Amino acid sequence: MAWIVRILLYIAAPITALFVARDALNFSVFQMMVTTVLIAALVCVAAFWPRPR
Repeated sequence: MAWIVRILLYIAAPITALFVARDALNFSVFQMMVTTVLIAALVCVAAFWPRPR
């Protein structure tokens, strides 16, 4: 489970850097917000993925 979170944080860092400077004090807060959005997107994709019949 930790490696999934680590991969999502690795993906979220460059996305967050587009909007917030990496040396900003609240960079980690925004990174966690982007990670939460990525997790929600993954859950939506998994929920609406067509199942074979």
